[in-house]
Amino acid sequence: MKGVIGVFSIPALNWALTAVLLLGAAGHLARTVRTGQATDRVNNALHALMHLLMAAMLWNLAPATLLAQITLLAGAALWFTIQAVARPEFPLLCTGTTRRLGCAYHALSMSAAALMIALMAPHTTPDPTATNALMAPHTTPDPTATNSTTGTDPMPMPMTHAHHHTTAAATAPGTPGLAPAPALALAMTVLFATAAVVFTILHLRKRTTRHPNHPHANHKHPTHTTHALEALGATAMALMSATMTT
Repeated sequence: MKGVIGVFSIPALNWALTAVLLLGAAGHLARTVRTGQATDRVNNALHALMHLLMAAMLWNLAPATLLAQITLLAGAALWFTIQAVARPEFPLLCTGTTRRLGCAYHALSMSAAALMIALMAPHTTPDPTATNALMAPHTTPDPTATNSTTGTDPMPMPMTHAHHHTTAAATAPGTPGLAPAPALALAMTVLFATAAVVFTILHLRKRTTRHPNHPHANHKHPTHTTHALEALGATAMALMSATMTT
């Protein structure tokens, strides 16, 4: 298999990023099973789906379902946006400044994932020989005929034929179908790199502030696990966004 992202041409890098995404997906799936709140189950299931779709994008898996993937991620982004702006009367959705910011970040993550899949999707280059066969004139020139004015050999290949040869040669198969704006890719890289640092700090702070004699010292706090998963996901997104800046 060949990775879609050109910067990760070294297989080890592709596999490392794939492992991070799959680890994050597994963590969110585990939380989906353990949590008892319906909203949290949906949220974790969507995060697991996003990680799986991003891992599939690295290896160009299921390209026929790209539209469905983008639609699902766009719907997830809308779902988190609704939670972020929900009124306090709906306690099952995001309430409080911290949770609202978290839901807004998740909406951005889903939107960025959908954008990456759309931009990094490879396009198929038509077969030059088939194109030329369709576009070439159907009449066959007489090999014995000469130009009546100059007495030279017949005219060279028609311009339309030469044009299609040039177009086919200039387009390489397997390249991205769209070129993202470097400024947008840079902004996404900075956003997710910053988020990775913030979530890592929160994860470490929760871990170091837990007192060893605490009755639940040997059990991971749900927020503690969430920060670790968020840090993994943000790191993967930052690396993938960085490949789009060039």
